Amino acid sequence: MATDTYAPPDERSITSLVSGIVNDAQTLMQQQLALFREEIRTDLRKTKEAVTALAAGVAVGALAVGPLVFMFVALLHELAGWSWWASAGTVGAVLAIVGGVLIAVGVQRFRSFNPMPDQSVEALKENLQWIKHPK
Repeated sequence: MATDTYAPPDERSITSLVSGIVNDAQTLMQQQLALFREEIRTDLRKTKEAVTALAAGVAVGALAVGPLVFMFVALLHELAGWSWWASAGTVGAVLAIVGGVLIAVGVQRFRSFNPMPDQSVEALKENLQWIKHPK
């Protein structure tokens, strides 16, 4: 005859109830630690993607600056009849604006997520508090 492991409360011993609570608390802590680790992995992946995009933009921009700056300065000098310094200043200002926009996009990507797993940390704190001071 099979025994029912979930007997009515009046038939359970205090020891088995406390043991069940402790086991449940340990399981909950293990699950929350697993969630905490997964949130950290996700946030690190997002950080890596943001850094990669930012670094790629900076690298490509740095490679293109020399030839393009000279080309546009010469183009403005020839077509608009501007002096060399006015042409160089105009091209430099446009490049500074474009660079600022690219940097702002990279910064915005960093601000779009929180690198700390707030939900898991809060749940972990609550459970630790409950384990220390059960109500």
